[in-house]
Amino acid sequence: MSSSVTRKPEGAAAEAALGAEAAARPAAGRPQRKTAAALRAALAAGSGVLLYLSFPPRPLWWLAPFALAVLAGCLHGRRARAGFGLGLLHGLGFLLPLLVWTSEGVGPVPWLALALLEALLIALTTLGVALVSKLPAWPLWGAAVWIAGEALRARAPFGGFPWGKLAFGQADGLFLPLAALGGTPLLSFGIALCGFGLYEVLRTARSHPRRATAALAALSVAAPVGAALAARPLVSDAAEDGTAVAAVVQGNVPRAGFDFNAQRRAVLDNHANRTLQLAEDVKAGRVAKPDFVVWPENSSDIDPYTQPDAYDAIDRAVKAVGVPVAIGSVLAPETGPLRNTMILWDPVKGPTDTYDKRKIQPFGERIPMRSFVRIFSSDVDRVRRDFGPGKDPGVFDMAGSRIGMVTCFEAAFDDAVRSTVQAGAQVVAVPSNNATFGRTQMTYQQLAMDRVRAVEHSRTVLVPVTSGVSAVIRPDGTVVQQTKMFTADALVAEIPLRSTETPATRFGPLPEYALLVLAAGALGGTLLRRIRARRSAA
Repeated sequence: MSSSVTRKPEGAAAEAALGAEAAARPAAGRPQRKTAAALRAALAAGSGVLLYLSFPPRPLWWLAPFALAVLAGCLHGRRARAGFGLGLLHGLGFLLPLLVWTSEGVGPVPWLALALLEALLIALTTLGVALVSKLPAWPLWGAAVWIAGEALRARAPFGGFPWGKLAFGQADGLFLPLAALGGTPLLSFGIALCGFGLYEVLRTARSHPRRATAALAALSVAAPVGAALAARPLVSDAAEDGTAVAAVVQGNVPRAGFDFNAQRRAVLDNHANRTLQLAEDVKAGRVAKPDFVVWPENSSDIDPYTQPDAYDAIDRAVKAVGVPVAIGSVLAPETGPLRNTMILWDPVKGPTDTYDKRKIQPFGERIPMRSFVRIFSSDVDRVRRDFGPGKDPGVFDMAGSRIGMVTCFEAAFDDAVRSTVQAGAQVVAVPSNNATFGRTQMTYQQLAMDRVRAVEHSRTVLVPVTSGVSAVIRPDGTVVQQTKMFTADALVAEIPLRSTETPATRFGPLPEYALLVLAAGALGGTLLRRIRARRSAA
């Protein structure tokens, strides 16, 4: 009896000790979990900065796969909420420095708002990547989900903002030929697959996996590299339809910033005078006589159809150079929206054909929700009258060469460039106006887009810019001539004319649609797995 009495307190003490130890274990593990979470957050933000560093003007394209490998390490196996939060940090680390040029002249509010909005869309993407990361062969599904996120950002909200696509950082990269095979979606997919695959190779190497798993991880890295090498024959700058001599005029602006619009007549005179000088250079034999000339967007913000002095200044310059000139102008009809228009100006007939810009930049050329946005920034009133979009691609017949017009912001959109080439363009011109953004990296980011488009559609791309950098880009993506910023200059170059369509041009959005189906299938499969797991648990 006594011995049984003595045992009970001992048993109670042991149970109490075990309970205290069990309670202490989670408490001890809590700081470790917090440290791990903080480390993941820092790595996610750092992966965004690393991705930013892979973009122009730095030729560090190879950093992009490593940036996504770091991000994959943060996302793998995480829940949806963690995937969203980590993706938001990645997006801010990437987009805040990438888009800082949007604050030029208007302060930080538009920049911060745009970066946050786009980072939230990236966060939705990484939420999806985290969900599919538990599937077999997850780098494939994760890369497809990434393309779904880029497709969303290119279309919404307000018509989309594709800036920061992985493809646009690869103008100097090994993967660039993928653009000719399947457009920017396939190029971005190759980078994402390689990056996620790099992480999976490291992860499986640490855990001593089965051979099949290791081979699959290695294949996700090798496949995009092999595909890019196999696609290299698609990249050519051969003159299929002969050659033409093109001239690109950069007239420069009196000063940078949003107030350049107040200097409209000076900007027009600068471009007219630089064209007159080009005519003198041709007459003196210093440069070859061009077959046609392209001016930048906004080179004549004065409507020549309603302002006789602007008409005379342009006509005098075009007659002097003696060849067709594409003029960037703003047309102001009595009613309705403004038009951002390229005008084909013949030295004999005067203005003939026109092209109205189709992709109108929200909060730049038009102000959605004007009264609401005004609460945050009065700069919306700088745009007193919205621009309206055109409907059809513009291809000018310039001395027998078919020159497609893709105005500035439109170069970021796959369909705008592709439809112009499909309409018969042998050369693509991207007249732009970067004077608003001063000496920021924006002009180099856009030039890289133009280089990717040259390879994607195998066309020479001419880039006339009001204040620089203007350039001539061969169909293989090589920049053969370029100007300095904020200098008046003219580039004259013999360029190849091409009519062959690349697979990317012929297939159009089909590669992107196929990747969207893959992403939807992976996310749907994940959802079904979770539903079945809950039913089994119930």
